[in-house]
Amino acid sequence: MNKILITGGAGFVGRHFVRHFLDAGDQVYAVDCIAPDTGGIDPKDGWPLFDPREYDNFNFIKEDCRTFFKRCKDTDFDYVVHLAAMVGGRAMIENNPIAVADDLSIDAEYWQWAKLTKPKKTLCFSSSAAYPIKYQRDGDYVLLKEDMISFDADIGMPDMSYGWAKLTCEYLARLAYEKHGIASVCYRPFSGYGEDQDDSYPFPSICKRALTEKGADNLRVWGDGRQMRDFIHIDDCVRGAVATMDQISDGSAVNLSTGIYTSFIQFAQKAAKIIGYSPIVTGISDMPSGVFARGGDRTFQASLGFNYAINFDEGIANALNYFEGLKSK
Repeated sequence: MNKILITGGAGFVGRHFVRHFLDAGDQVYAVDCIAPDTGGIDPKDGWPLFDPREYDNFNFIKEDCRTFFKRCKDTDFDYVVHLAAMVGGRAMIENNPIAVADDLSIDAEYWQWAKLTKPKKTLCFSSSAAYPIKYQRDGDYVLLKEDMISFDADIGMPDMSYGWAKLTCEYLARLAYEKHGIASVCYRPFSGYGEDQDDSYPFPSICKRALTEKGADNLRVWGDGRQMRDFIHIDDCVRGAVATMDQISDGSAVNLSTGIYTSFIQFAQKAAKIIGYSPIVTGISDMPSGVFARGGDRTFQASLGFNYAINFDEGIANALNYFEGLKSK
């Protein structure tokens, strides 16, 4: 049995890691202050897919992780999944970029804490937003490889303040290993999705809109609809991290991706087809859309033994069934 700390443990990604480690029989400590607009859910209010309070090995600390780091000096954590961040979807990144400055504070406090307590391994969650936007432009895009970011040569221009914050955390992970021997691996997840994701993200909002407007002639999506993302199910993200976490210790980065581009228009068409209608899908040009094409090369993660298992059509169908079930309750 391992002792696990999950910062941001009540958020979308955190809840899925909590479930994995609880099912594995590990002692799980989830820390989360349930900040507004982050998608965090207090366990007492009920988590959508399972109730962690039914597990004897679940411990929840409702607290800002920075405060937790100041008072908790436990030196026996086997793994820390460091997820705590101020992020609430594309709209927040573009319209409230200064809020992301809190991430710098959170990460600074984390690495200072890790220097003192020395957890055996940190799973540090970065983002595909860390990649240079020059590789993600309309007419000039490629699948993004881990070595496209080099702290020794060229880091490029990441995606807004959120990308800068994640790059900084990755750099601190490298320094923590080089200077203090703190073992870690940094993950760059692409567009993670799942049934219990907050509606500020494209996946649940498009699925729910496709259901609500069933049979309509037209269906609208964010941006111009041509923007493409690499959608990977959150359960695959968790499996990918767990499958590779013991193979890297120096803070190096690993993509969590499928390597498949899907535009928002294609996504909405897939959802509508599963439901049983064929609308014309158009974009809402005044909504945030971000970079044109963001997809992750799979070469390195595959060399570590990870291959995603849930294809996007299956993920959409599962979510639509879940949302339909909620409507009938």
